[in-house]
Amino acid sequence: MPNSEQFSGNKCTIAIDGPAGSGKSTVARKLADRLGYTYIDTGAMYRAVAYRALQAGLDVESDATEIAALAGCLHFEFRNVGNEQHLLTNDEDVEEAIRRPEVGNLSSAVSAIPEMREHLVAVQRQMAAQGGVVMEGRDIGTVVLPQAEVKIFLTASVQERARRRQQQLREKGIQRDLDEILREQQQRDERDRTRSVAPLRVAPDARQVVTDNMTEDEVVDLLERIVRQAEQYME
Repeated sequence: MPNSEQFSGNKCTIAIDGPAGSGKSTVARKLADRLGYTYIDTGAMYRAVAYRALQAGLDVESDATEIAALAGCLHFEFRNVGNEQHLLTNDEDVEEAIRRPEVGNLSSAVSAIPEMREHLVAVQRQMAAQGGVVMEGRDIGTVVLPQAEVKIFLTASVQERARRRQQQLREKGIQRDLDEILREQQQRDERDRTRSVAPLRVAPDARQVVTDNMTEDEVVDLLERIVRQAEQYME
């Protein structure tokens, strides 16, 4: 596990956690752009493993060992493609594939496989070792980077998160019933909170931000102020 000396220099290590649909990815990406930091979407990494498991016809319940082994064979790279950041695994751009609903639904179950998660956590810690990183996921401040200088728990009501998810899908040409998305959101929240490995929870020293009545830019403005204050203590 990295210690505080590894997060050296004038740039913080920023951990952003929260439930599915809370806007973590968009906010973290915009915050990283403003700060000149590196953005790391850990959820995309778990989605990539889920996608590869689907490709291989592996079942989470009966093939957990095989899925963990599959994850150990993947090389993860985040690369800018135009104005977007894409995830590549073993040099294949999987960004579009991992955003499909069936992959997202499976990724929560896949992420609870202990051996697979242990491997990805080690990769994520290595990515953040030099600081200057905005990393978001479910257990960044509690498990992956417990000594991060800035910890944020970003959340919103389940109804608002389902509405946002529906809008995201519409923008991609995918039509989904809101009630169906809401049910899936509630089920995923329950899995994430109750899983035995790295459950979703608020780190004791995290700043909680509820975004129901905030625009994306307002959230980013708030987080930037928090980070700038933390940077001052590092000078």
